[in-house]
Amino acid sequence: MSQDRFNAYRIMWVLVFFDLPTETKVERKAASLFRKNLLKDGFDMFQFSIYLRNCPSRENANVHIKRVKKALPKHGKIGVLCITDKQFGNMELFHGKKPTDLPGVTQQLELF
Repeated sequence: MSQDRFNAYRIMWVLVFFDLPTETKVERKAASLFRKNLLKDGFDMFQFSIYLRNCPSRENANVHIKRVKKALPKHGKIGVLCITDKQFGNMELFHGKKPTDLPGVTQQLELF
């Protein structure tokens, strides 16, 4: 396995941001289904309307982005952002005024 294969510029993070309507029962069901699809595809909740997923490469990130697009609800605003692990590592997080650690990366096993 090449050392640069898993470097901070190759590993990607896919972030999905959304603001979905929840006024009616149908809208709540659609929003819930969208969240469940994200979780089923390996995304973790970062904040209530922000989910993220670590991917070993841009190609793998594209697979998950296609799945997100396929599961888009009929209404609402959804954003998808793909950034490198290096960029993600530059994020500063706080709970109130207290700095906090970034979410950990889950171990990934690659089979050939």
